[in-house]
Amino acid sequence: MSQQFPFSAVVGADGPDGPDPMALALILTTIAPDVGGVLVRGEKGTAKSTIVRALAAVLPPIDVVAGDRFSSDPRDAGLSPDGPFGPDVAVETRPVRLVELPVGATEDRVLGSLHLERALAEGKAEYEPGLLARAHRGILYVDEVNLLHDHLVDLLLDAAAMGRATVERDGVSVEHAARFVLVGTMNPEEGELRPQLLDRFGLTVEVAAPREPALRAEVVRRRMAYDADPAAFAASYAEAEAALRARIADAQALVGSVRLTDAGLLKIAEVCAAFDVDGLRADIVTARTAVAHAAWSGRAQVTLDDIRVAARLALPHRRRRKPFDAPGLDEELLEQALGDEDDLPPEPEPEPDGPEPDGPAPEDGGPGADGDAGDPETEVPPPPVPPSSTDSTDSINSADGAGSAPAPSSVAPTGATYRTRLLTVHGVGTGTAGRRSRARTTNGRRIGATTPRPGQGGAIHLVETIRASAGHQRVRGRAGSGPLVLRPADLRVAVREGRESNLVLFCVDASGSMAARRRMEQVKTAVLSLLLDAYQRRDKVGLVTFRGAEAAVALPPTHSVDAAAQRLEELPSGGRTPLAEGLLEAAHLLSVERTRDPQRRPLLVVVTDGRATSGADAVARSRMAAGLLAESGVTCVVVDCESGPMRMGLAATLAEHLGAEHVPIGEVSAEALVDAARRAA
Repeated sequence: MSQQFPFSAVVGADGPDGPDPMALALILTTIAPDVGGVLVRGEKGTAKSTIVRALAAVLPPIDVVAGDRFSSDPRDAGLSPDGPFGPDVAVETRPVRLVELPVGATEDRVLGSLHLERALAEGKAEYEPGLLARAHRGILYVDEVNLLHDHLVDLLLDAAAMGRATVERDGVSVEHAARFVLVGTMNPEEGELRPQLLDRFGLTVEVAAPREPALRAEVVRRRMAYDADPAAFAASYAEAEAALRARIADAQALVGSVRLTDAGLLKIAEVCAAFDVDGLRADIVTARTAVAHAAWSGRAQVTLDDIRVAARLALPHRRRRKPFDAPGLDEELLEQALGDEDDLPPEPEPEPDGPEPDGPAPEDGGPGADGDAGDPETEVPPPPVPPSSTDSTDSINSADGAGSAPAPSSVAPTGATYRTRLLTVHGVGTGTAGRRSRARTTNGRRIGATTPRPGQGGAIHLVETIRASAGHQRVRGRAGSGPLVLRPADLRVAVREGRESNLVLFCVDASGSMAARRRMEQVKTAVLSLLLDAYQRRDKVGLVTFRGAEAAVALPPTHSVDAAAQRLEELPSGGRTPLAEGLLEAAHLLSVERTRDPQRRPLLVVVTDGRATSGADAVARSRMAAGLLAESGVTCVVVDCESGPMRMGLAATLAEHLGAEHVPIGEVSAEALVDAARRAA
């Protein structure tokens, strides 16, 4: 077994002022697993996986029932399917497990399922434990958790919250304990978790590579020393690892007796209310984290500093109001909510009977009281007004007409997003499970069975497998009621139809004609709404823009819809309309992505008014480019941005050449589409 990089050797975990937020969050959730796990967000190369994998080595060992597949605690083994156990059960002590859940894991692998070999060979319905059973009383680590299927994330978080897993499938009915520390790591550039799932993680931390040259040099120095001699490097940190393990054990023993006073509980509620978080999960997690931090610090009562640390870890990801809002915490608002005292006051003693002291007590706004100190509301200045796009006085001719100078670039604001109509790719695909287009996927409704191709995975269709073998049992020599005689050719896998995620490539016209009459503001709002829809359907997105004399890839295809939204917000407009260049750039990008990810089908959304004014034969070249895209078979949608009483219908003509669906920009909204259908009826 290879030597693991020591937890204490990670730069930041051994700081003079204590562990950095990432290391501290991991430690606190092991002290109090009911905190609900940790999500570590950060750019690549920031030691996220390294420190998580090193965490198990610094946790105190645990006692388990010998031979039990579910790591049951000898003092409480009542929920183990391998039980019941007698009073003289054998006990063994072993290290805490770190179980890694791969991104491509199936639900059967996570929950466990029917032991197929026993079922087919012996006719017994026996449960085969999954990863949740193995992770009981340990750490379940999911790298790139944002790429995990949503239904698996829901399953993990539900099990972590309930402390048990229930399996009801394939003739198996099993319930077992599943108390584990859930740790997820992710790179936000590859896509975000849904806010509903993000909220289910107890704590979250943002990490980034240090910018100080001395710290960066120290990281490289330690890594090179570890690579040169892992055993010697680990031995040099053995004392620090043992001290950390002992401190965690002491904190685990103390956490149950830490006192959270009513004053502390009220302070936590005030902090959560000040940040306007939804629900009460934030209050509960903050309270549990504060108690764990007090135990880590060796205190018997929660202090204001414990609440401050807990709020910084438990609240940032719960402040997201919309998918494109970046998580974060306003430190000034936090300090205002906490107050200026260095510690919480002790619990008040019962007042003795007797007359009240002379003179009225200071009240809010009264003599001796600070009228502003207790006011939870803070005055928030209005947001700055973004620069508006070209006014209606800027005519199309002056901005984009032939023989005139290009209009200066301007950046249009974005309006409020809305729910969009569903745009799908034609046919039935075989891509990654998602929520957009019809596809044969690993989940969804079962519509049949098929013989698997070499190397093909999938859930086994038990009934069809038995049916395929039934007619051959006599020839194969099966005797009486003996086990079925199976051959590899009998195997059948289920065919399921669900929804897949797609590559949604936006090709956006940013020329001067789009800037006129504040049209670009409407365009950005529509595209941002479609981006929000792609975010919810787990699509990959890209952005191509064209203006002036050329087209550019503003954002290569990525899972990070947030990055696409940011590029869209910063998109300038102005100049001529190189429509052909935009379509050709989109075609080239789709060709490259088809080579990289052949299973993911593309959906091209062209947002334009259909004008082509850049260069000689601009119209002919744009029709040629549209023909090339149509021949490639890419599903296209043209969002027509033309407005006003006088319309030329150029976008509709472009849609015909592309073989695309033509959607006026006013009908991108789902509500507008419903209203139009009602009027037609």
